Amino acid sequence: MSQDKVLVLHGPNLNLLGSRQPEIYGYETLADVNHALYEKATLNGWEIKALQSNHEGELIDAIQAARLDGTTAIIINPAAYTHTSVAILDALNAFEGKVYEVHISNVHKRESFRHHSYVSLRADGVIAGLGTQGYQASLDALIKAAGT
Repeated sequence: MSQDKVLVLHGPNLNLLGSRQPEIYGYETLADVNHALYEKATLNGWEIKALQSNHEGELIDAIQAARLDGTTAIIINPAAYTHTSVAILDALNAFEGKVYEVHISNVHKRESFRHHSYVSLRADGVIAGLGTQGYQASLDALIKAAGT
């Protein structure tokens, strides 16, 4: 039986999670987020690979690699690239698995430029405003959809 593989992508500045604007993003670190995802995935027989990058091209390279390595889903928090990156959208459009877009804050309660998402044009689901639990909710939805 093959394992479901999920790629979790964290965009720019998410390496500062826990210390950057905790009133918006909370005190949980990126390591905490990834650890919780690894635990849930392992418990359900899934494989998780997580990557954080401040570089758009590195995120695109990871999406393109996921097309070929058996990855069945991508959970992505594109951060600021949400509102600017047609290139990430194009890479996601070439990926055939599920795509879930996650935002820690409720982007619709923030500056108006954050209300538009290129990634949402491809996403099968969007979770915003649940804090870091949005990542867990995405993984839960993928697991439930797979029937495991």
